[in-house]
Amino acid sequence: MRASRRRFSTQAGAGARGWRRILLAGLWLLLIALPQAAAAATVSVVQIQGAIGPGTAAYVSRAIERAGAAGRELVILEMDTPGGLDQSMRQIIKAILASPVPVAAYVAPSGARAASAGTYILYASHVAAMAPGTNLGAATPVQIGGSPPPAAAPPQPAGSAAPGRDERAPADASTRKQINDAVAYLRGLAQMRGRNVEWAERAVRESVSLPAAEALAMGVIDLVAADRAALLKQLHGREVDARGVRRALQTEGAQQVQDEPDWRARLLSVITDPSVALILMMIGVYGLFFEFSNPGWGVPGVLGGICLLLALYALQLLPVNYAGIALILLGLAFMIAEAFSPSFGIVGIGGVVAFTVGAVILMDTEAPGFGIPLPLIVALGATSLLVIAGIGAMAARARRRPVVTGDQALSGALARVLPDEPAGQWALIEGERWRIESDVPLAPGQRVRVVERRGLVLRVAPVDGASPPGLEERTS
Repeated sequence: MRASRRRFSTQAGAGARGWRRILLAGLWLLLIALPQAAAAATVSVVQIQGAIGPGTAAYVSRAIERAGAAGRELVILEMDTPGGLDQSMRQIIKAILASPVPVAAYVAPSGARAASAGTYILYASHVAAMAPGTNLGAATPVQIGGSPPPAAAPPQPAGSAAPGRDERAPADASTRKQINDAVAYLRGLAQMRGRNVEWAERAVRESVSLPAAEALAMGVIDLVAADRAALLKQLHGREVDARGVRRALQTEGAQQVQDEPDWRARLLSVITDPSVALILMMIGVYGLFFEFSNPGWGVPGVLGGICLLLALYALQLLPVNYAGIALILLGLAFMIAEAFSPSFGIVGIGGVVAFTVGAVILMDTEAPGFGIPLPLIVALGATSLLVIAGIGAMAARARRRPVVTGDQALSGALARVLPDEPAGQWALIEGERWRIESDVPLAPGQRVRVVERRGLVLRVAPVDGASPPGLEERTS
């Protein structure tokens, strides 16, 4: 009886220990799996709003790098852009192609667009998606250099065209090079992602556009989603190839992390606005001018130096016309020269004209969002003209004022004769003792007027009666 009880208790203890081992093993596996599940369920959201420039390129590139370092499941580029600079667009595409984390370009919200550079970014992404009511396309590169594209040739009679010649091709060699380069670039991206290659070429050569539904039907994009939640739900389980690694996305119910631009990207976005760069250049030049003309203030020189360096840094990132920069600097130099040596306004007005023309031709691109508004240029020119007019008016008033220093200031000044001294007679003029001479005898305390100065001696004459109107005695 006792033996059977011992066997039962031994078996019960072994069973309990077995269950404890199983429970501990399950808890251990759960603890290991939870962090991995949490990490796999996080996606980064990067918003591209407005024209694509150096600031946008820096922001998107760093955001993709941070997503790769954090091991995010996906990066969503939420776009609404009219296009931008070619160099900035290519920097973003390079970051997408080198990313170990899949990138989904998503044109949203409804009413948004991915035109020009946005179309290239959409084609380069691992997943291309659009919200209903959005569009993409118009990917023809804009004219660089300021001259308009040549007019299209008149239609030729049937059979007269040379075989193999594209009648839609522009006649200008430079424009053909730009368009052929853009076509090859977009076709390569379309082939890499398995998207519609023929429409990609039409988007460049003919500037065609597509709404979301037609883009999906023609194989230009991969899916249409009403919002981010619907996008993540449709992407769940989808296989993508990110830098040679095939993986299935686990995005259903994923946590969304908004990736905001850091201070460097914000600063770059502000100063690379052509209007801001032009204003910074003006502040910089005028600040240095006021510092050099009034040494010792410090603030205008420091502020001017900082603004000028920021402007030059921003301009070297932008497609600028160096003739425009030269005209702007020449105009500012003329305006400063007018302040130092007034020339009846001729040099100053010439400076304003040179500045205005330089600002008009400053930007060497027609990319949307990178032009300088004409009203701003006119306002800056008018402000400079007012500054010149104000300096000229102050100079004219200063010339009409009476002289208060030197021999001219002493001539006609009133003095009071001091008591006689063995060395001769002296008078007190504006708190200073001067030796005086006169053709008539003078009594101590008598008022006299300075006639002229001879070295360190003043010739004076007695003042008879009251002082003339407006002439006050300047003695202490």
